[in-house]
Amino acid sequence: MNGSNDTAESVRDVIVVGSGVGGLSAAVYAARADLEPLVLEGPEPGGQLTLTTDVENYLGFPEGVGGMELIQRGKEQAERFGAEFRHGTVERATLDERPFELELSSGDVLRTRALIVATGASARWVGAENEDELMGYGLSTCATCDGAFHRGDDVLVIGGGDSAMEEALFLAKFADSVTIVHRRDELRASEVMARRARDHEKIEFRWNTELLEIHGSQAEGVTGATLVSHPDGHPTEKLESDREVEREEVAVGGIFYGVGHVPNTDFLADTAVELEESGHLRTLEGRTTETAVAGVFGAGDVMDPEYRQAITAAGTGSMAALDAEAWLDERAAAESQSETAAEIPADD
Repeated sequence: MNGSNDTAESVRDVIVVGSGVGGLSAAVYAARADLEPLVLEGPEPGGQLTLTTDVENYLGFPEGVGGMELIQRGKEQAERFGAEFRHGTVERATLDERPFELELSSGDVLRTRALIVATGASARWVGAENEDELMGYGLSTCATCDGAFHRGDDVLVIGGGDSAMEEALFLAKFADSVTIVHRRDELRASEVMARRARDHEKIEFRWNTELLEIHGSQAEGVTGATLVSHPDGHPTEKLESDREVEREEVAVGGIFYGVGHVPNTDFLADTAVELEESGHLRTLEGRTTETAVAGVFGAGDVMDPEYRQAITAAGTGSMAALDAEAWLDERAAAESQSETAAEIPADD
């Protein structure tokens, strides 16, 4: 095994890029296998879960657990087994040579035999006033994570694609009413998803409308919103110049952004790792975490556009670490056999 020296000359067995629940799970499993993983925490340590105040559907916490607390516990668990953490953002990856090289934004270069990509996917925000303060306090990017907290509420869903329709349909199980706010007068969503939303008795639409401001506080949560509308759509672009823009304040108990997620895979763009059209990491068919580059594995939301749950991210994190361990063992065995064969003298 390798020491924890981070000079360009040292080579790690495993580097985990990302410190959300997927990366932490991978770190725990890799550390317990004595691989001494280095975890790069990135620009948003802990990932999206740190924006969730209460997690009620994570196994083993019947009373629920705070998102930040769950992340902190995972980090402490990984450190207990020998994982090392470092702040750093990967700007460029060189994966066509071994060991792999990762160039950080600081200019440092790290080298590793195996790489686990757990960089997650960042939810798109809309730029409404107070969204920074109220994200996780009634404002959410995940209905399946937080929808159950809004039983009996009137809620808004922002967006017009399949993500927004899925959020709205899920929220309709709990909320008294769901209003989809879309900046145009037609949806981007597939016809099937749009029809389901239109036909649902609890779901209404506000066309040519955008969210301008969110009302409330961290103590009381979201209490309302300011909406702006214009007959030709895209009202926020016309605020300063067009008198036809109308403002309206509405009372709501929750707001959900359904404008999609962006997988954090930019640093892999010039590598042989294959990406889906959406930008998500593509894993080999029939294999859960292996990618097109041997020794590179994916975990969590960066490879999962469907479920995007803490529990599924943790599961794929553990699988990525187990796959990396098996791959390293196989590679070490092959190298050992090759060295042994080279030492055997040829027959005269």
